Amino acid sequence: MAKRIFDFLSAGLALAILWPLFVVAAAAIKLSSSGPVFFRQERIGRSGHAFRIFKFRTMREAIAGGPMITVADDPRVTHVGRWLRRFKLDELPQLINVMLGDMSLVGPRPEVAHYVALWPASERELILSVRPGITDPASIKFRNEGEILARYADPEAAYREVILPEKVALYADYVRTASFADDISLIFKTLGLIGR
Repeated sequence: MAKRIFDFLSAGLALAILWPLFVVAAAAIKLSSSGPVFFRQERIGRSGHAFRIFKFRTMREAIAGGPMITVADDPRVTHVGRWLRRFKLDELPQLINVMLGDMSLVGPRPEVAHYVALWPASERELILSVRPGITDPASIKFRNEGEILARYADPEAAYREVILPEKVALYADYVRTASFADDISLIFKTLGLIGR
């Protein structure tokens, strides 16, 4: 309950402070390409319940059957989208998900059902016992995930076979050892890495 109160108050304060940035980002997105301001995608949250995540749209279009991952220099990413992604500004609308109770500021990143189905059953139950978060140790370790995936001939396979298992291990370790002090530390580490 204490974590939920902290999340709600912190997200509300952040949204109150950052609303001018939201307006500028929204205008840039609308002026640079056609489509909605927000990208909405179903992710799996606490107890396996699905919810729709908020992100600023950074791509020109969603192609049915296209890859669910994004590599560096992905041609689908707009000019404005590249700038938003570089500074992680595309993630800011997830503060809305935090306010709604779908997410926490810190917790395992929410995945799409396709990838959650690949998690080992024991880790899946553990990871889904908490709210997913905007940041976590895996987000920090794989902050340049697109660049890592671009090195592989088959980025989708590389994500499933190389990155995803490491993420699952980090997610599970976070849930087992999480503390309020660690959460605060992860928030500041994440802020310190913006733009790098």
